[in-house]
Amino acid sequence: MKILIVEDEVRLAEALSQIMREQKYQTDIAHNGNDGLDYALYGDYDVIVLDVMLPGKDGFEVVKSLRAAKKQTPVIMLTARDDISDKIKGLDKGADDYMTKPFVPEELLARIRALSRRQGEVMVEELSFDDLTLSLSTNDLCCGAKSIHLAFKEFEIMKILLSNQKTIVSKEMLISKVWGDDSDAEDNNVEAYISFLRKKLHFLGSRVAVTTIRKVGYRLEVQE
Repeated sequence: MKILIVEDEVRLAEALSQIMREQKYQTDIAHNGNDGLDYALYGDYDVIVLDVMLPGKDGFEVVKSLRAAKKQTPVIMLTARDDISDKIKGLDKGADDYMTKPFVPEELLARIRALSRRQGEVMVEELSFDDLTLSLSTNDLCCGAKSIHLAFKEFEIMKILLSNQKTIVSKEMLISKVWGDDSDAEDNNVEAYISFLRKKLHFLGSRVAVTTIRKVGYRLEVQE
């Protein structure tokens, strides 16, 4: 299971991450709302643990933006305020659960498990855009009767692009999510894999193209 923790209290975020790693969960951490929203939009997470009071966008704004972008990742909101109006506001914005600090870690873990099971009931097996379909179980990219197998990084990049069809995906986000924040990957690494994908789209005869938005990033577009 992969968990995103969006919490500006560094020590608490690290403590939560450690607790989850002990459960064999993978974790990413963001310390402000803007970064948290970027991670949530472009990453694949089973559950998001989201603080309410954050620098930049607050938790309410983050979850509202997520739902507006059609991202349905389950969200547990955390707050230091035991205020029913905050809980109602969070749930109305699109949160799935709500916990008040301080809390017992075992309860948080139980709620994460419950939300991940609920998410598992609607597991997506493929992603599609116009005449293009990507199988998430076989890594095959298909157009009509033709298909081609994608290598790992090609698959991860295409999955991100297909998951964010109406959004421009930056090179920085691709590097972070595909190569990792600690890697030495640079823009030219991304450009090389985008070139590989374009060749495979051409081989398939798809109308879908990976378009470069100069100085911003990439997005999928249908070429008539």
